[in-house]
This record gives sequence, C-alpha cells and structure tokens, in this order.
Amino acid sequence: MSVQSHSGTRPTLEDVAARAGVSRATASRVLNASPRVSPEAHEAVTAAVVELGYQPNHAARALVTRRSGAVAVVFSEPEPKIFDDPHFAWLIRSAARALADADVQMVLMLVHSPQDQARAERFLAGGHVDGALMFAPHKGDQVLLAARKLPLPVVYAGRPWGSLRGMHLVDHDNEGGGLLATEHLISMGRKRIVSVTGPLDEHSARDRLAGWQRAVGADDETTALMTEEGGFSREGGKRAMEALLARVPDLDAAFIASDHMAAGALDALREVGKRVPEDVAVVGFDDHPMIAPHTSPSLTSVRQDTTEQVRHMVAHLLRLLRDEPVKARREVLPTSLVKRESAP
Repeated sequence: MSVQSHSGTRPTLEDVAARAGVSRATASRVLNASPRVSPEAHEAVTAAVVELGYQPNHAARALVTRRSGAVAVVFSEPEPKIFDDPHFAWLIRSAARALADADVQMVLMLVHSPQDQARAERFLAGGHVDGALMFAPHKGDQVLLAARKLPLPVVYAGRPWGSLRGMHLVDHDNEGGGLLATEHLISMGRKRIVSVTGPLDEHSARDRLAGWQRAVGADDETTALMTEEGGFSREGGKRAMEALLARVPDLDAAFIASDHMAAGALDALREVGKRVPEDVAVVGFDDHPMIAPHTSPSLTSVRQDTTEQVRHMVAHLLRLLRDEPVKARREVLPTSLVKRESAP
C-alpha cells in the first residue's frame, strides 16, 4: 500500500529523494536505470521507493522524455508462417519475456504486404515506440530500408542484406553450425551426405549451406546435385527429401538446415522404408525444444540459443535507449551440437 507524502498526496519523486537523502536528479537517474549512480545511492533510492510505495507517472514522464515505454518487435514474414512455425513462436515468447523483465511493453508487428509496410513505417516514425527489434531476413525486405531511415534505435536479428555499416546486429554462427553438423556425419563414416537448405534469399540459410559445402568440399555441380531447398517448413523438408532420394538414391546422411524441415525429412525417409540412423543419419539445426527431442527417432541438432539471442538484442537496445555509447557491430553467438538418436 502506498504511503502518503507529507503533503497528504501520493508520494512524489521529491519525496523519494528526500527519504533517500539524495538529490532529485539522482533519484531520477536511479529510476531511469542510468549507470551514472553509485551502488549506495541506488540502494537508498530503491529502499525509499519500496517504503513510500512510489509509482512513477508514466504519462507525465512520456511528455517530458518523449519516451513511450514500448518497443516494436517486427517480423517480415506472412502471418501463417509466424503462427505455424514453432521457431517464430519461441522468438516471440523470448522477446516478450526479455522486454517484460526490463519493464518494457512489447508491440508485435507483422509486415508482409505493401499495406503492412506503409502502416509499419507510419507507426514506427510516429513516436509510438522507443525502439525496435527487427527480424527481417529476406533479400529485398523493404522494411529494412525503412528501418535504416527511422529516427529511433533498431537492433537486428541475424545478418540483413546490404551494407552493415552503422547497424547493431546479433547473429548466430550459422556457417560454423553447418560445418559442425556435417563434420559429425563424416565422423560417423557417411559418404553421400545431402543437405536440405532454407530459402537462399536468407543469409542464415546461405551460411548453413556454406558450412556443408566446406565440410564436403562441394563445387557448384555437387551442390546442385546434393542439395534441395525446403523453405524452412515441415512440408518443404519432406518434399526436398523426396527429391533428393529420387536424385541420390544411395544417400546415407543428411544435414537439414532447420528442425522443422528435418521433421518432414524424417517423414519422407520413413515412408520409403529408410531406417534412421542405420540407413540415413540425420542432423537438424535449431535444437528446438518443441521439435528435436520429440521426433522419431529423436533428432541430433545444431543448437542455437534463440532465447539468448533475444536477450542480447534487448540488452543492446536498452543501452541505446539509455544513450550509452554503444559501438555498432555484428555480435556472433556460438552454436553447438546436441547428439540424439538420429545421428548418435
């Protein structure tokens, strides 16, 4: 319950400062998470806030600071893909949790059509949010061009197309993950290793393919024969594996560039009587907790920690919003291999 101030009204910032024995400016810096306060001042102000039951007036603060207390999370994908693919569900959940932990409201924006694009540009430029987390991986995404012109901080997931100068990015080592997966299959003695790729207008898909190419020493002709694009969907993974089985009937291993596609590839192998891993060893990518442990057999997969990626993106954006000196750069997070039954 709130404690009334000496004037009988709700506690004010001045009351908090007086109770903590600090200046109003210091109390304000603590409440705005500024790094320019001592641990002692932070502790005193925090204790005063709890004791008085002080609640900041966010509407008044917004008028003064021109801050909304909200961050846009922008996906440049069609709605069915966002809501049907477990990978996107996990991203959204991770972003919501990380922003909530920072006491920031998430505004989810799905941008796919030209109408979506125009609406997103107006919204993002209209002062409704303080910054944005951008998930726009495709070549030619117009929302990327718009985001570069916006007068607000933006942190990008992955590696967008075009110049990266002045951009803040958090990516995973996709090429290293593709290399790790394929080298594991080679270490199992497999000789005819195919790959199902994601859409090649995305850098993550290209980089995972590049890892496979490095491991098997593939030239253009080998790549054309031994790979098939699967669209990062279960249905696409199944169709791609069916095409590869027709083209390379003696294949004995497959690196699949997402767990969702790998689940479809396992369906295709099962339908033609191929045993996994005895006849065909399979490695996926993502180590998605809702997919990899639950396929039959359970899926060996390259782990990229999506939750950690989003945490890094949010932390980076919050530093930008606090006007801390943050150097624009591409932060690359490591990948690892989690072994299960499909390629033990």
